[in-house]
Amino acid sequence: MNGAIYETTGNVFFKLNYAKTYDGVLATPMGVRDVAVGETIFALMRGSVYAVAFVAIMLVLGLIESWWAILAVPAALLIGAAFAALGLSAVTLMRSWADFAFIELLTLPMFLFSATFVPLSEYPRAVQWVLPITPLYHGVDLMRALTLGNVGWSALIHVAYLLGVLALGVWFTARRLEHKLLK
Repeated sequence: MNGAIYETTGNVFFKLNYAKTYDGVLATPMGVRDVAVGETIFALMRGSVYAVAFVAIMLVLGLIESWWAILAVPAALLIGAAFAALGLSAVTLMRSWADFAFIELLTLPMFLFSATFVPLSEYPRAVQWVLPITPLYHGVDLMRALTLGNVGWSALIHVAYLLGVLALGVWFTARRLEHKLLK
């Protein structure tokens, strides 16, 4: 989550508002959707390094309990893609560098309260229905299931949710970039 969010916000904000990189890109046969997909893929390149490193360390430390863990790297890339799409969407709404505080305002509580450190069942009842709405909850639950071998049908729900976030984020980003760049 963090790598994808930070790769797609600061760099893209600078390219969009100050370097005017995308004005040059759009002078080629590439379109706005190509820019959105390209930035997402670039963020995934960084995310793949993180994912492989984490899984390798888990393997060396003996923390992987299932052969399902082989899917942890593709799952981490899916999570990264979903958050990259969200980061790109957010950056198209930002007006100044001060708006980056909103990124922290959303990502920090999500990191702390998406059942990353404490199981969902330990939260108050009123909060338990909110947490599964967040994309990080789905990512954490999917990764936990794969590495511990507790894979069930819920894994497909998590994958579908993250694919939906990715698709919606790329679509929204492309629409916003069209509005900002093709005035």
